Amino acid sequence: MNAPQGSPASPATGTAAPAERAESRKPVILAVDDDPQVLRAVRRDLRSAYGDRYRVLGASSAADALKILDSLDERGHDPALFLVDQRMPDVTGVEFLLEAVSRFPDARRVLLTAYAETDAAITAINRVRLDYYLLKPWDPPHERLFPVLDDLLSDWLATYRPAYDGIIVAGHLVSPGTHAVRDFFTRNGQPFRFLNVERDPEALTVIADAQAGAALPLVRFPDGSVLSAPTDTELARRLGLATTASRPHYECVIVGAGPAGLAAGVYAASEGLSTLMLDSRAPGGQAGTSSLIENYLGFPSGLSGGDLTRRATIQASRFGAEILHPVEVVSLTRDDPAKILTLADGTEISAETVLLATGVSYNRLEAPGADRFEGAGLYYGAATTESSACISQHVFIVGGANSAGQAAVHFAKYAARVTILVRAASLDASMSRYLIDEIERTPNIEVKVRTTVTALDGGEHLERITLHDADTGEDREIPARFMFTFIGARPHTDWLSGVVERDEYGFVLTGSDLIANGGELPAEWSLERAPYPLETSVPGVFAAGDVRAHSVKRVASGVGEGAMAVSLIHRYRSMG
Repeated sequence: MNAPQGSPASPATGTAAPAERAESRKPVILAVDDDPQVLRAVRRDLRSAYGDRYRVLGASSAADALKILDSLDERGHDPALFLVDQRMPDVTGVEFLLEAVSRFPDARRVLLTAYAETDAAITAINRVRLDYYLLKPWDPPHERLFPVLDDLLSDWLATYRPAYDGIIVAGHLVSPGTHAVRDFFTRNGQPFRFLNVERDPEALTVIADAQAGAALPLVRFPDGSVLSAPTDTELARRLGLATTASRPHYECVIVGAGPAGLAAGVYAASEGLSTLMLDSRAPGGQAGTSSLIENYLGFPSGLSGGDLTRRATIQASRFGAEILHPVEVVSLTRDDPAKILTLADGTEISAETVLLATGVSYNRLEAPGADRFEGAGLYYGAATTESSACISQHVFIVGGANSAGQAAVHFAKYAARVTILVRAASLDASMSRYLIDEIERTPNIEVKVRTTVTALDGGEHLERITLHDADTGEDREIPARFMFTFIGARPHTDWLSGVVERDEYGFVLTGSDLIANGGELPAEWSLERAPYPLETSVPGVFAAGDVRAHSVKRVASGVGEGAMAVSLIHRYRSMG
């Protein structure tokens, strides 16, 4: 008997038809529920929304679901999302997810509950990093199911790495040049594969494709072309990133695309202002490098700085904001009522209003050898690009604020041991309690208080550090290959000198902080009214986020100030 037309396989040969082969290559969404009626309904809804991009599989028990995972593992297929019922007779949903994520840790996890089982949800968040929990029934799905899954699947796709045929970076594992290239790609959400020239034989192929004597690192693109030790500008040009404004004048120009700048970009563009955002490296700022932000409103399981940045960038672009990077602004001049921004390449951009949201960077470590090993074992900020290099290593974290705690928890997943070095007597004064608790629960993290780094030493990369114990007065040299510092912050405002008033540390003064003790306005202030909140000493120029003096250094407050600044920009445009 002949196989029917459209049959996925030929009985004679057992060869899968093209349609089946294409289907088998799709990422998988796995639904698990012991109620046949619920399982049919969830598979129906999932297939209607995602069947064109994902294979939707179902299992009526945890045992059957584990067999499916075994099969996927054998064939090298990747599950994107688990949608699991909590109340199953043999194994609970949380227990199944514990087993499932040990095999596929990157898959997103959603728990189905018959009613608000808060305790089960909290347990799942803590034990398996649950992404979401839904109450049954979820009708209508386009309101209560699909928006949740759309976000989770978008996050998964952003980090999904299928069989690789993209950009390759070949260089030394610990090298300033290699770190700069890898960091640029990571911050810009550009997938790449790294080859260590000291260990990966495939790196020799990349070297052979380059010109003789080409300097490392080498970047090979899918078309076979190779760049040698490229700059950020060269990489941006090669990736097709926008670095040129589409018009000479904008109603709102935002300098800096961290949380404050991105929030302002979303609100300004959504409210119809012609909006341009400029960033010297990549969107996200310091927060964009955070491995996990757990206390941001509305995300009980937390989200990474990269995820927050990606979502906000897409949102701002969808409303019509232009985002240029890497683009450095070198000066601001007044041409009242306009403001002129000059870029490093000499280009001038005119703006009716300007928002300064350039954020801050971590202070440099004041110790002999620090400059020498920057990017070669010493890193400022989380530098999650180096996570894979830290596998089985001893990682040192310098600092006692939330960013240091987040980094310690992140690197503890890779490193054999993480040591936090704190100048103070404890973490209590500078770190959130939830992070302190998590650090105390993590067995491979230790905290050394009253301890500072006094020297760094090594050959081509960091090999040793000297620690000073303030209680005993002892100096001790110990082996160290990776150190990440989070000590204080300095603003990016030197280019504003002589134009916008700043405090003694370089932070921008705004609103009532501009009025002197005698109640006098700044000499350069040209209006009869007092400056609006967030407005600088130049009318129509505002500041938001970490760059502003006396701001609260938190992601949520930066987002709030960015949104507030747009309201004040509207007031300035309508009233002067």
